[in-house]
Amino acid sequence: MRHLGAFRWRRAGLLVGVPLMVVTLLVTALMLTRAPATRVAAPGPVGPQGGLQIAPDGDGPGTGPVPSAAPAPARLPVVDYGPAPTGFPPDPDTMDVTPLTEGLRPARRIAAYDAPGGLPLAFLDPTVNGVDLTVPIAQRRTGWAAVLLPSANRRLAWVPPGGWTVTPLRNQIVIERRPHRLTWFRDGEPRRTWPVSLGRPGQETPLGRSFVLGRSTPSENVYAGVDVLALGSVPDDPDAVPAGLRGAHIGIHTWHHDGELGRQTTNGCIRLTASGQRLLLAEVPPGSPVVVVDELPTPPPSV
Repeated sequence: MRHLGAFRWRRAGLLVGVPLMVVTLLVTALMLTRAPATRVAAPGPVGPQGGLQIAPDGDGPGTGPVPSAAPAPARLPVVDYGPAPTGFPPDPDTMDVTPLTEGLRPARRIAAYDAPGGLPLAFLDPTVNGVDLTVPIAQRRTGWAAVLLPSANRRLAWVPPGGWTVTPLRNQIVIERRPHRLTWFRDGEPRRTWPVSLGRPGQETPLGRSFVLGRSTPSENVYAGVDVLALGSVPDDPDAVPAGLRGAHIGIHTWHHDGELGRQTTNGCIRLTASGQRLLLAEVPPGSPVVVVDELPTPPPSV
């Protein structure tokens, strides 16, 4: 398996142990678990898929015919927990904190392109290591949808119509690096704010838009027996983190003490109180967007 939040997986599903001193800063040796079902109110008409809406051809902004999708060779890589394939375009609005309100769920293996009608570069599966995949939709264009790419920072993947469903996203997490603050929003309104520990110099928490990929149950006592939220983002400089964290993802997790909150002490992960982490686990489902900025122009109210 591969790393989440600094989680590393093996294909056989076994956990990989790492020294305690390495565990201290990114989420290590973790395995994704299926999140409990979260009931989300779907705005507008409800489709036949248990509250999910099938994305119709030609849906979304743009005029004219839907660009055709070139056949995707079977040899293309599948996006998983390892480094994402290269060639995907940058997210032009990566620092935008406007909530993304739609999530895309592959119903089968679908091809991901570098542009509408462009070059197929990889496949997206309905699951990543057994965890259902939901990726936020960042743009729509004449039937195609651009989604935040898992296992990559600040990159989009374009998918053609068909083979996926849409689910509403009500929650958002915004992390500010300068004030070391995490704010949970629901339906655009701030619900709670916490002080957090973030990445140390040279291993800073990556800026930009990402999302909650899934959750993992750690075995190490340093996580205080609380699950981790694994994000789609990875360290900006994989070679800067300890060797045991190569291939890791960024995670949101708690710690066995709160003495480092408000400081830069991690390998890039976001660390908050145990009570705050439990609330996020209960309220923020996979697919929810996460944005890391230096600082919001207007601080959120204390809630």
